[in-house]
Amino acid sequence: MAVTTPKKTGFEKWQDTINLAASDPGWNAWDCEIQTAVSEYNRHLSGTANYRQLDWHLIKAIAWVETGAESRKWGTNMMQIGNPGDPGLRALLTGNEGGELIIPAPWKSRLTLGSAVTVPSHNIRAGVGYLLMRLANYSNQTVLDPDAAIYEVAVQSGDSMSRIAAAKGSTVEIMQRLNPSARVLRIGQVLKYQKGSVRKVITGWKPITTSNIATYYNVGDKDYAKKLDYALVVMRTGKGVACAR
Repeated sequence: MAVTTPKKTGFEKWQDTINLAASDPGWNAWDCEIQTAVSEYNRHLSGTANYRQLDWHLIKAIAWVETGAESRKWGTNMMQIGNPGDPGLRALLTGNEGGELIIPAPWKSRLTLGSAVTVPSHNIRAGVGYLLMRLANYSNQTVLDPDAAIYEVAVQSGDSMSRIAAAKGSTVEIMQRLNPSARVLRIGQVLKYQKGSVRKVITGWKPITTSNIATYYNVGDKDYAKKLDYALVVMRTGKGVACAR
């Protein structure tokens, strides 16, 4: 009696392709660029609350899962961010969702909607930036300006705490902290203030796991986290590229 070989699942077919990666140098083509990009982001974000260094292998795994060396996109936008209909790249670059806090300063003027889908080094940085933007937690907080001097201002007719704060480049929170007894303002009363503003700041980070990457980077592939885990295993069996330090 003939034995019927079960048809392979989509994930198993994908595994067959990835299994060839360890012996194909093409799959390691972006190792050095990925390492450089991740190092840039790690340095830039190291001072933020509870940031843990991003492992560049996770970004390489994303590139393998998103495209891989057999894809025509491998030479341009291997991270797949910026594809038609994908709002991720625009979200990163508009600054409305925290991207302005994530992107390292040297890349803020270089990374554009056009370059991110045509220049590999830009696409990698856009992908890393978008992932970290989605993994960050934010809140709006009062932040003092570098000029920490304390100034004084006399209350005039029609003034309120918010009006004075707006006119002097301060915030109500700062002024209330410096003037705790000023509940009712009087003309001629002298108030203290410091320069500052309410800004979006990074308050913490979601864990950088394959499960969270699947949730916050990818849309629609139920096997995404499993693919990332498998790609990481295959990477360990191959020989990587030696990158200049």
